[in-house]
Amino acid sequence: MQRYFLEKELAENQLQEIVITGEQHHHMNRVMRMKEATQVYLVFPSGRSIIAEIITINQEQVSLKWIADEVAEKELPIQVTIASGLPKQDKLEFVVQKITELGAAAFIPFQGHFSITKWDHKKATKKIERLQKIALEAAEQSHRRKVPTIYPLATSIEEIAQQAADYDYCLVAYEESAKENEQAVFAKVLQQVKPGEKILVVFGPEGGLAPKEIEQLETAGFLLCGLGPRILRTETAPLYVLSAISYVTELKQ
Repeated sequence: MQRYFLEKELAENQLQEIVITGEQHHHMNRVMRMKEATQVYLVFPSGRSIIAEIITINQEQVSLKWIADEVAEKELPIQVTIASGLPKQDKLEFVVQKITELGAAAFIPFQGHFSITKWDHKKATKKIERLQKIALEAAEQSHRRKVPTIYPLATSIEEIAQQAADYDYCLVAYEESAKENEQAVFAKVLQQVKPGEKILVVFGPEGGLAPKEIEQLETAGFLLCGLGPRILRTETAPLYVLSAISYVTELKQ
């Protein structure tokens, strides 16, 4: 069953007719070729999700009615924000797609000291719009109730460090910690974190984080952590972290 995220909240969705136009109408009508009586999931900005049935569909709009509320929980019990130094090529699009599927709440790209890729202002705006679209499509595909927030490009690690107070835990995936087979910090945080809390995890670009960047993050209260004995690529490490968080908070009962 297809899933669509709506831009407006409906207080009485069980009673109101729900009208959809624009790109979502185009997708239902032209791409999926839906008919009357077809059922879909609709997700409101608040995260509420319902099953709705098409009443009428034509060239201008789709009208639907409420059938049932979706009760299954789809979001991670903790809010995880991923901050990644700009990697080469289209790796960032891959990262955003996969972290959305794995339950991330938000994503912050940043210009790291060792980032080869550089974004100017014009390029950054278009890139963020592209990443937000990828996150939306991935959230629909993975049947989530919320689309991750894609924040504007942080121009330095200092901007990331300044956000520490907004989170309950701030971690840095650090290659040197991994080389030392240090896994205790990450494991300890996973044992301590409680439902509803927020975690920020920082990952460097291909060249890693510079010593000065590590120093800035540590000064701001970030904890350095290894992710096992193997060295993971910049696009792999966030997936490892989110998978581990999902296992501990959702599956390991």
